[in-house]
Amino acid sequence: MNRTYLYIIIAYVVMQLSGLVGPMLIFFIGNSTTDTEPAIMENIAIGYWIFISFAVNLIVTLLLLQKKKGILTLPGQPSEPIMVGVWAFAGIFIAFFSQAIAASIESLIGIEAGSENTAQIIDLLSYAPIAAFSIAIFGPILEEIVFRGIIFGSLYRKFNFFISALLSSVIFAVIHMDFEHLLIYTAMGFAFAFLYVMTKRIIVPIIAHIAMNTIVVLTQFVFAEQLQQFIEENAAVFIWLWSWLGGLT
Repeated sequence: MNRTYLYIIIAYVVMQLSGLVGPMLIFFIGNSTTDTEPAIMENIAIGYWIFISFAVNLIVTLLLLQKKKGILTLPGQPSEPIMVGVWAFAGIFIAFFSQAIAASIESLIGIEAGSENTAQIIDLLSYAPIAAFSIAIFGPILEEIVFRGIIFGSLYRKFNFFISALLSSVIFAVIHMDFEHLLIYTAMGFAFAFLYVMTKRIIVPIIAHIAMNTIVVLTQFVFAEQLQQFIEENAAVFIWLWSWLGGLT
């Protein structure tokens, strides 16, 4: 494996493992300097460590890539800038569509909708809103570099798209530790790998992934109350629309 790839993967693994120690350090400092309740300080510590560790890891990763420009570009003709924009925009819908299909399949086999992992992360933002930057921006950039740029890209140079996307997407799904919804994460991995192959530019799945996570953060955290109020105020419209759609099937 390319040495730069190896360094980036090691940095990513260290970032993930740092979550076992880093929050404890922040908790100790916060607990000894403030009167915050331990349970609240624990969540604050986790949130701030997510921000710090992701930010540091992203800086290290970008510095490593700076020395090896172009190593994340797949073989072939990269898309022109205008098509990069088109595919990045379309990629948002492709990612959500793949997620919706996977969620429908999970529902058919008895898996309840809604991710506990996502709910916990969103809840964490109420204690440390700064962690939203990691969830919406830092995380997607790192994940696309590692799982699509490095793992998928390395496999794709040796195998066909399906095998490469499947292996890299399953790894991507497992790393999220939300095993009940492995299918959803795997489907999203396929969507991002597809965007990468179609454009040969890692920036496209990065943009789509950032947009997707940002929309989730905005709808479930920033504008959650307004959205809930809107739904309650327009309940009759939603019920009518649902029944109308049901009549079309």
